[in-house]
Amino acid sequence: MTLNSVINMLKALVDISLVWMIIYFILKNLKNNVKMVLLFKGVAFIIILKLVSDYLNLVTIGLILEYVIMWGPLALIIIFQPEIRNILEHIGRKQLLGRHKILTLDEREKLVYEIMNAVEYLRKSRIGALIIIERDISLNEYIERSKKIYADISSELLISIFFPRNPLHDGGVIIQGNKITSAGAVFPISINSKINKRLGTRHRAAIGISEESDCISLIVSEETGRISIAVGGVLNYNLSLDDARMMLIEELKPKKETLLDDEFEQGDEEVDSDENA
Repeated sequence: MTLNSVINMLKALVDISLVWMIIYFILKNLKNNVKMVLLFKGVAFIIILKLVSDYLNLVTIGLILEYVIMWGPLALIIIFQPEIRNILEHIGRKQLLGRHKILTLDEREKLVYEIMNAVEYLRKSRIGALIIIERDISLNEYIERSKKIYADISSELLISIFFPRNPLHDGGVIIQGNKITSAGAVFPISINSKINKRLGTRHRAAIGISEESDCISLIVSEETGRISIAVGGVLNYNLSLDDARMMLIEELKPKKETLLDDEFEQGDEEVDSDENA
């Protein structure tokens, strides 16, 4: 095997790897973007219709579809310009080095403790709240358009922000690490048609931002006092305090720590099986 053949093989591997990375990224983001799902279904329908027309030798519809396929990409770029821009911004917001601050176990416990103390009070008092916890994908775009605070996390501060007479109570709070970064943040509303029509703007905003990023969205309903958490575009509705607390603890775990926990549990099972043997 010559050096040129090795280099060509490496180039082919890099080429295939890049293609698979692009496909993986598209599919990963496709499932959480309603408009892109509809676009994908439309393109797939046109391609299938074109194949059927060619097989059945349907001249007229085949000619029309040829023009659609020829000029379709340009039309899609114009029509879906906002969605394409959002995807590119999503790539730009992605932090290659992970979360800007990895919390220790004590810091995570304090964070969850302060949030849940505030949530318990807000729930009992029927005060609506939207708390967004940033993870790997930066939320600086929304922080720039909101009121910056950058204060240590505390239940008293969260309660005061969402108090009805506070001018910032209508927006959302963004938490980065163990700091309350900003308040009064406005988030995109989810357009997912499967969302229950009875859910209000606060819940739809929580789902919308969780569709665009990997954040944790915690909602307290103003009307019912119910607690909900949205992650990855999925709303976990009407959670108990204990369920919400456990979900926050689990979602805030660093990925590496989660892997270590799984390996540790597997190791325990192996040890137990050896002892039983």
